[in-house]
Amino acid sequence: MGSIMVKNGFVVDPMNNVSQIMDLYIKDGRIVEKFDLTPDCEVINASGKIVAPGFIDLHVHFREPGFEYKETIKTGAAAAARGGFTTVCCMANTNPVVDNAGVVADIYERAKNAPVHVLQFGAATRGMEGKALADFEGMLEAGITGISEDGKTVEDAALYLEALKKANDLNLTVYSHCEEEEEIIARDIKLAEEAGAKLHICHVSTAAGVEMIKQAKERGLPVTCEVTPHHLLLSKDDIINNDTNFKMSPPLRSREDAAAMREALRDGIIDCIATDHAPHSKSDKSGGWEQAANGVTGLETAFPVCYGGLVKTGVMTIDELIRKMSCNPAVILGINKGRLSIGDVADIVIIEQDKEHIINADDFRSMGKNTPWFNYRGYGEVHMTISNGKIVYKSC
Repeated sequence: MGSIMVKNGFVVDPMNNVSQIMDLYIKDGRIVEKFDLTPDCEVINASGKIVAPGFIDLHVHFREPGFEYKETIKTGAAAAARGGFTTVCCMANTNPVVDNAGVVADIYERAKNAPVHVLQFGAATRGMEGKALADFEGMLEAGITGISEDGKTVEDAALYLEALKKANDLNLTVYSHCEEEEEIIARDIKLAEEAGAKLHICHVSTAAGVEMIKQAKERGLPVTCEVTPHHLLLSKDDIINNDTNFKMSPPLRSREDAAAMREALRDGIIDCIATDHAPHSKSDKSGGWEQAANGVTGLETAFPVCYGGLVKTGVMTIDELIRKMSCNPAVILGINKGRLSIGDVADIVIIEQDKEHIINADDFRSMGKNTPWFNYRGYGEVHMTISNGKIVYKSC
């Protein structure tokens, strides 16, 4: 593995309170102190660009195994690299479901040559059927980094409490999908408090849901949450002619709810942004609104959408956006990422922050073209992604 110098970039590293023009040095995959340049060192001129910790997504669907016609680990990871993401967390709703060590090991074997770090969550129950707990211990030994029943909620409260207690014993965070939002958020916070477990609420979308999370945090409970770019910046009023590219779960809410999401993100009630990247084939999204599958792609649109909709509009600074997309997800996962410290693995994104472009799904690396952001004017293009000290994406 060679050496790289990232020269004259505006480094934004909120964890280390760095926001200045400086050089970064990479050797053998890690950030190092300054070294003397050698002929084989690659010099990247980042003048006029932002250099930040690679983005971390707590919520993606790469569909493999079982649904490779929608997405594969290879194509999903390529989409992540193009979007500036260097670490992604895959959900368990594959076929077979990720409910035992064997499936976890198989996915990591498939992902070993991926250009970004692919982490896997395990299901809470066997087959995601809500009847018996999955093999938490075996999956943890095989490398899972969280527990999630994905788009389902474990309806049996007693079984879910057992899952939360087991997760707490193993120091695993439970990622809760609250499709019936306020009702399940209230239930899951109560059960997590009883179990003493760490709870993360996925894709919060309503003002009432945010208020419940705020109250839980004020009581000192270890509760975190995420919001998607589409729930931050779109509302049900933006749906055009029942276009199924706007159909997702939870659904788009009111403009007031979207405004509440932006306010809660700015104020720190919402901890991070996650894409819920959910690629589908054209046939999955056809047949009318009722028949179409839920879900939209998000890895390749997240930064330009959020930079344009949050930073350019003054909702938050670029430092705060990087904190929500890089630093805070790393803290929630409990991993040594989301920063640019000496000795850290070199996971870096370089951004042309003022570059304006029209989002075109035909350019996606993802197999899924199902995006509500078609023809959206984005700002801030990912120029380069460095993962594990290697350049894994560079814009043309």
